[in-house]
Amino acid sequence: MSLAAKSCTLLATSFFAVVLSSTAAYGAIGDQDNKPPSSTPSGGVSGNTLRAKATTTQIKVTQSSGGTTGTSPKALAPVDPNWKPPACWYEPVATPQALKAAVDRLKKNPNTDLVPVTPTLSWGEDLMVNHYEKGKAENGSGDGYENYNLGKDGMFWRGVINADRANDPESYDCEDTLFWQNARTLPANKHAPTPDILAAYAYNRIKVPETEIELKPATKSTVNVPTWVWLDKGTFKEVKVRAELAAAGVWAETTAKPVALHLNPGSDDAETYPASGDCAINDDGSIGTPYTKGDAGRTPPCGITYLRATDGKPYRLSASITWQISWQGSGGAKGDLPDGTFETTQDMNVQEIQAINR
Repeated sequence: MSLAAKSCTLLATSFFAVVLSSTAAYGAIGDQDNKPPSSTPSGGVSGNTLRAKATTTQIKVTQSSGGTTGTSPKALAPVDPNWKPPACWYEPVATPQALKAAVDRLKKNPNTDLVPVTPTLSWGEDLMVNHYEKGKAENGSGDGYENYNLGKDGMFWRGVINADRANDPESYDCEDTLFWQNARTLPANKHAPTPDILAAYAYNRIKVPETEIELKPATKSTVNVPTWVWLDKGTFKEVKVRAELAAAGVWAETTAKPVALHLNPGSDDAETYPASGDCAINDDGSIGTPYTKGDAGRTPPCGITYLRATDGKPYRLSASITWQISWQGSGGAKGDLPDGTFETTQDMNVQEIQAINR
């Protein structure tokens, strides 16, 4: 972010434009090695493990609108400090054939990796054979399964930990042992990957365009002279992020809509316009009114007036965009999520009015 300047006459009204870059990021979620996920179930077998990494997910995240390429240096920050994305959920990870193949490899080579049956627990040959081949339930893990449920329509599911909350105690709430779920159904569990869970997961992956402030004229801002703030129309646009778990037939699209620009002058010796510092974003994506010749002395609809000059240490002006968050998903589900903000800061030097003797 840079402050540019332009020469002006004595007591000229200063103004600055808020510029948003025209790019935004596409999100893609993979495992801890940042490999992209498959959009279709593959059985989940890697060697003789079933997606061993606790944070590996099949959820595919794409930005469907709001930009083309590029990234923003940070994601949205929820206005509600208590809001968090889901810590864990359950996903389908293996077909009956894939599970049997993994156990067969264990039988041939017992020294190979064990089969993870929860995000934190793995079983060896004896437990796997008893529970999934012979139907003898192990370790209080519910009913066993005969012959890996071969011939039945469905998949085996297991918990997945959100990589962003891997150290959170709540990430250990999805410890049900690898279980069967009939096709086209979701588990009767609060950690099932329902559309609202996917919507919250997508929220945490939203990348919005970067807010960039430019000051004109390029000389220092002047005490008691209004600084006009505006944005050309069409710059702010909705950002839509889609999260889809194709293996479970579930999706959600989370939409971030820009609704306000908030100005914080970085000093108590300043006035903002409006007084709240919140400048509404108009339907056409513009903010405020552009400064034109003859506006000197007028109060801007969006802007700042500094009442005291800086003394060697600039003020830290911040500009933040508030984004209203809503979502819709499979089965007609929809809802709202906490507003998010994206903030940038900029040094602001303010000078006293200089008198000229002739």
